[in-house]
Amino acid sequence: MKRDLVVAALPRTTPKRVVKLSPKPSASPASELSWRLERLEGQMQKLSELVRDHAEDMDRLVKIVAENSDILRRQLLRKHHEKVRVRKHLRDTDSKLD
Repeated sequence: MKRDLVVAALPRTTPKRVVKLSPKPSASPASELSWRLERLEGQMQKLSELVRDHAEDMDRLVKIVAENSDILRRQLLRKHHEKVRVRKHLRDTDSKLD
């Protein structure tokens, strides 16, 4: 269930089309080398995009966790203050009874 909330919090992105280069029958080793170099550059670009997207997702998750821990801390602090008020009130009423 927690995973569903995290996934739901992530922004929707439209999948990008990946254009695959088909190997052409090469007439020379130079053209094959050129084709391989273009393919490698395309793969590096895609890898860079994936790494960037992953880093953005991790940043988003860190923010979500930080917000949740801050909310929990405030709730615990509120409960603690309530207990302190109750104890103080009980002490005051006990001292008035004596």
